[in-house]
Amino acid sequence: MQRMDYNAATPAGVKALGGVYSHILQSGLPKVLVDLVYLRVSQINGCAYCIDMHSRDLLNEGVAVEKLVLVPAWREGGTLFDAAERAALAWAETVTRVAETGVPDADYEAAAAVFGKKQLADLTIAIGLMNAYNRMAISFRATPAAAIR
Repeated sequence: MQRMDYNAATPAGVKALGGVYSHILQSGLPKVLVDLVYLRVSQINGCAYCIDMHSRDLLNEGVAVEKLVLVPAWREGGTLFDAAERAALAWAETVTRVAETGVPDADYEAAAAVFGKKQLADLTIAIGLMNAYNRMAISFRATPAAAIR
């Protein structure tokens, strides 16, 4: 399959996604927390382009490599992940896997115990946005920066 430049194919569509991205940046959610969520969603979906991008973002934000490599196993990461990060990563997993999980009430209650209504709604928007970006990048074969030589 040939790669498609979806930015060129639908600039208005990509701009609309960018507007949602801007909303998340201005939402008050910590940038590192959001980028950890973006990375975890991208790992679940197997999006190499987004895994590469968000790993680089987190490294540039000063996140230690030791923490970065444990994102897929965050539950065993001990104190590397704070309570908000653990709640956000758990929420990201259950929402991303909605077809499998149905997002159980217990998962919602756990996330709502850590995040206020606006925070949880914005976090869920961020998760949905990354799922959309993953589907675009995977479907149209976006090349990760690490693979460009």
